[in-house]
Amino acid sequence: MSPLPHILVVEDDRTTRMRLVAYLSGQGYRVSDAANAEEMEAVLARDPAELLLVDINLGGKDGLTITREQRAASRVGIILLTARDDQVDKIVGLEMGADDYVTKPFDKRELAARVKNLLARIADIGQAPEGAPPVDVFGPWRFDRIRRRLVSVSRVETLTQQEFEVLAALTDHPGQTLSRGRLSEMLGRDPDRPNDRMIDVVVGRLRKKLEEDATTPDWLLTVHGQGYRFVDPATT
Repeated sequence: MSPLPHILVVEDDRTTRMRLVAYLSGQGYRVSDAANAEEMEAVLARDPAELLLVDINLGGKDGLTITREQRAASRVGIILLTARDDQVDKIVGLEMGADDYVTKPFDKRELAARVKNLLARIADIGQAPEGAPPVDVFGPWRFDRIRRRLVSVSRVETLTQQEFEVLAALTDHPGQTLSRGRLSEMLGRDPDRPNDRMIDVVVGRLRKKLEEDATTPDWLLTVHGQGYRFVDPATT
């Protein structure tokens, strides 16, 4: 039997922290809690987590600093807890490498959905075949995951959140074909939604940004009837 995913709630308001712990435990997860960055680091040292749920406005080291440090050190999932008027902090948090955010007071069903989707994506990354690690450098490009952009000698291409998520999913699974439904699920969308061509639109935008000729792509290939695949021609 697979171990339960470990979620660490980092929140300095005790009432909110206990509500989150109780709710997520009831959803079948193994949940720890910390009131600040120091307590969080102590928990992680003895019991690494798959997902961090971090309040942006912590006392001492805040959630944005924690996000930057954790993203530089690991690929742990990070969901930020924000106030409704923290729009700038939400954007900065995503740019620093947070995977998602939930506004307070949080809707329990929304929180459960975001946690489930992110943990599924993390599990997919962990199941990538041995010998095929995630790709961050290909052709002239470096995929800057922290700043969510593509960088070459001649230019920088910023990525929207959807573009970043799709490219991250494909480069995390080099050589594997991911269906439109699976990619939609990774983006938190209904994989069975009829006539949803959003994935095709996002891939088209990515090709215009990174391919020399978007009509004859080198990296983001279409597998007809199945989905999309990232292939680095330099390694094949």
